[in-house]
Amino acid sequence: MSETTYIALLRGINVGGHNVKMEHLRSLFSEMGFGNVRSYIQSGNVFFDTAESDRAGLRTTIEQGLSDSLGYAVPACLRTLGEFESVLARNPFEGIDVQPDMRLSVTFFAEPVSAELPVPFRTPDGAYEVVERTPSEVFVVWYLQNGRPGNSYGLIEKKLGVPGTTRFWHTSAKILAAAKGSAK
Repeated sequence: MSETTYIALLRGINVGGHNVKMEHLRSLFSEMGFGNVRSYIQSGNVFFDTAESDRAGLRTTIEQGLSDSLGYAVPACLRTLGEFESVLARNPFEGIDVQPDMRLSVTFFAEPVSAELPVPFRTPDGAYEVVERTPSEVFVVWYLQNGRPGNSYGLIEKKLGVPGTTRFWHTSAKILAAAKGSAK
């Protein structure tokens, strides 16, 4: 049976007091039976190989294993290399004149979202604008206010009702490059 390389984007790693060294996180993934485990930066981006094709089962294994070991819930958003590549190939920000007070991001959801959200959608305070979406991702422009992110990002996730995790667009490209560079 051939193995697939997955990218696990984990929510809540090294934020809010949930500090985890990447070496420890990699060892937890190895203990769960995954092969060729690697990570990228300190924000919970783990790459691994597995012959398991049941994505829901993989997600359950990862989330339960991390919860048992770390003592808190860690939603896992899984993408294969090809899926992650397709997300970046969409390039929904093409043509946007990015200013110094703007940031581009993508929120990856743990499962497809059935809730409706009009696109474009802007939060009432104007801090975030969803410019495109797929069943499992939203692409968001952040408009910094006084040099800081707004407080309304949670509204988008609340409307969609599925756990997710956000990565800046340029970081997402680096995650893919790192995952591809270390894939078998």
